[in-house]
Amino acid sequence: MAFDGIVTAAMAGELREQILYGKIDKIYQPESSELVLHIHTKNGNRRLYATVDSSASCVRLIDKNPLNPPAPLPFCMLLRKHLQSGRITSVEQKDSERILEISVETLNELGFTVNKKLIFEIMGKHSNIVLVEMSTGKIIDCIKKISLDESRARQVLPGMTYSYPPSQNKIPFREITEEELENAGDTPKALLSKVGGIAPCFARELFAAPHRYALLRKFLSRIEDNALEPVVYEDEQGKPVEFYMAPLSEYENSCKRLDFDSLSHACGYFYEHRNATNRARQKSHSLVHSVKNRLDKLYLKKQRLNEDLLKAENSDQLRLYGELLTANMHLIQPGMKEVTVTNYYNGKEITIPLDPRWSPNKNAQNYFKQYGKAKTAVHEKKAQLKENQENIDYLESVYTYLNNTDSIRDIEDLRQELEEEGWIRPRKAANRRKKPKFRPHPLKYQTSDGFTVLVGRNNKENDALTLKLASKNDYWLHTKDIPGSHVILETQGKELTETAVMEAAALAAYHSKARTSENVPVDYVRVRYVKKPNGAKPGMVIFTHNRTVYVNPKEPDGQKG
Repeated sequence: MAFDGIVTAAMAGELREQILYGKIDKIYQPESSELVLHIHTKNGNRRLYATVDSSASCVRLIDKNPLNPPAPLPFCMLLRKHLQSGRITSVEQKDSERILEISVETLNELGFTVNKKLIFEIMGKHSNIVLVEMSTGKIIDCIKKISLDESRARQVLPGMTYSYPPSQNKIPFREITEEELENAGDTPKALLSKVGGIAPCFARELFAAPHRYALLRKFLSRIEDNALEPVVYEDEQGKPVEFYMAPLSEYENSCKRLDFDSLSHACGYFYEHRNATNRARQKSHSLVHSVKNRLDKLYLKKQRLNEDLLKAENSDQLRLYGELLTANMHLIQPGMKEVTVTNYYNGKEITIPLDPRWSPNKNAQNYFKQYGKAKTAVHEKKAQLKENQENIDYLESVYTYLNNTDSIRDIEDLRQELEEEGWIRPRKAANRRKKPKFRPHPLKYQTSDGFTVLVGRNNKENDALTLKLASKNDYWLHTKDIPGSHVILETQGKELTETAVMEAAALAAYHSKARTSENVPVDYVRVRYVKKPNGAKPGMVIFTHNRTVYVNPKEPDGQKG
């Protein structure tokens, strides 16, 4: 984790330049571990983002707003009360530590000026955000409360006097002398245990340098002169492996280097690309679990309905028993448990079970009644099977979308769709707030020969894409009998090409349950032949005049968004 004391110092300088003397306009808490401050400055509006997530703890500026919950969380409400409309008077790093302190001047309920400090402790799993009253040093509140049960060394609770995290008995990088650094150890690990505020990557950089102290001073001079060169290093698969406020020689030859115009952008790129998949998986975990449980129940119901249907369809023997009993009542004596008679359809003998409690006629009528119920059950079971299969098809499509997406926005849209369809219970806060108007924004691609391809991200978007946005002369594509997205190949009056069809079909296969398969069948047909039956579930359509091609799933490089 490269957000060490040196990066913290560089970030403090960047934030001072961007938000010092700015006014805090709005405060949001997108997640329980995240905080966003909207700050109005003389150079425009800025958004300060902080997270105490153990795998991505950082403080940086962002360009876009994260998705916010329907109702603000308690810590967010408290910060709004104490900091909203306040002015930022300083942005400082605590010594050489991974601690940023933002001092805010604001007014209390009586109209008097008061000073408060928002402290960001960027320390992996021990990260925290703490609001402190500067005049008393008391903690007003914190994003993570640490009680005596959780830590005997240091408690962080409202009302307590704030104390900094305990020292690690290292020499801070700002205070270490040339002699101490040169003799700090003969391995990167030894350097790391001696020098405070540096990350393993910078410890290795120091160890490899001919003159350690000169290199340290060079990095610190960059910070003082605001001459940062933020970089991110990626491996061969395009996954970020490290970022820093200036280039690191260790990664120059082994990784791809990406340069950024600000440390915030480098930091954001690193964490967003490294953790996007994990965050989305965490976000979708409960949905995936819920949909999977529903599907398992529907599969079991389908099995039982099929068994009942098979039993009902094999009910002709009940009618035969009734007919034979009616024709042979003279052979039946009171109290008999069975009777053997001749089956006049084939001339063979057949034994018929009897209920000794009833008369021969009553036994015959019971068989006719059971036969009638079985015939009625055939129609009922078939109707139930059809409805059950529609539910399975729908939930399998949702399950496919959840497993294929790495977008938190897509996951939230799928959650809303499941709530509206009654598959999951709405969140309480969402019930008290008006739902936003649905606006489709499908994925957009370009084929190699210039055709535009649109791909739905969920079932509601599939309906909008196919039934409203697409022209009747466009082409609709979907994997054959496999859950997946609706794909629209826009013709815009042009003649369809084989290249466009095959690339769009490869996209349809990629955005389906068959993403990891080969030779996937994909149907394609003009949109005019695609219809939605009355009462059909979202994303469910019927079509005619279709053709089928077989492709390997592939996502082209021409994605627009």
